[in-house]
Amino acid sequence: MLLENLFAEYLLECQIRKFTPKTIRGYKNCIDLLVRYCKEKHGITDVKDVSHIHIRMFFKELTETNHKESYINTLLKSYRAFFKYATAEEYIDVNPCDKVRWAKEETPIIETFTDKEVKGLIKAYNDYDYLSVRNKTIICMLVDTGIRCNEMCILPTEAVKEDVISIFGKGKKYRQVALSPYLEKMLLRYQKCKEAYFRYKNVPDNLFLSRTGRPLTVEAVERIVRTAGETANVRSEIRCSPHTCRHYFAQSQLRNGMDVYSLSRVMGHNSISITQRYLNSLNDKDIVIKSVNASPLMNIMWKYD
Repeated sequence: MLLENLFAEYLLECQIRKFTPKTIRGYKNCIDLLVRYCKEKHGITDVKDVSHIHIRMFFKELTETNHKESYINTLLKSYRAFFKYATAEEYIDVNPCDKVRWAKEETPIIETFTDKEVKGLIKAYNDYDYLSVRNKTIICMLVDTGIRCNEMCILPTEAVKEDVISIFGKGKKYRQVALSPYLEKMLLRYQKCKEAYFRYKNVPDNLFLSRTGRPLTVEAVERIVRTAGETANVRSEIRCSPHTCRHYFAQSQLRNGMDVYSLSRVMGHNSISITQRYLNSLNDKDIVIKSVNASPLMNIMWKYD
């Protein structure tokens, strides 16, 4: 089968499996690079002619042109899925990626907001109208739950319970996160404002709605956070985005005593190794403070004194 035809078929399969548009875009961009490389460098147009050697040679070129190991691993992840589909459909007998090793990545240091910057983000919006109350509540939810941006955009109103929020997350899995008293107060205020604003209009059941009553998009939430960052004078080296709010949540939970296994569940990670990156990003001072709080002697003496 021609690589280009298999490529088109695989993208349709991704749509049938209801992958997010962002995920499908990622696969499309990654696989397109390999298809073009095989054709231009090796004259390969049929999927049966692609071997692990060709993929290794492609990655070797990327390495020599100073592409990061994390980028190469992202490509490999896409190629593994692509050729796994080809194997399942019996277009090929063996997945060529099975013989391609993952690139060894450096331990990433995740930089995120300071507490002061987060306070500035929240204060960037006042409580005078529907949009400002909504935007303030959105930022509070991002930093207090670690919810992904797209998860929040599709979150129904009924997902907010008395003390938890039920999230339909990545991999079609449900998880629950705590609803703190502060966030609960902000949501109550927002809900009253929302009900008054859309009193005479039928709107979808999404928790957060646009000015016209439509579900918010990821791009809209990104603008909300970016605008708040400009008002709060967030450091230029920090990317002011919803995902950085997720980073802040993770590191704050670790600093405040949550163990990495519990955090992994709250974050909706498939692997503990992903969550481990946040622990590796804590500085020495944070680790020392955690160590003192967990001191065996201190806990024993206070408990039994």
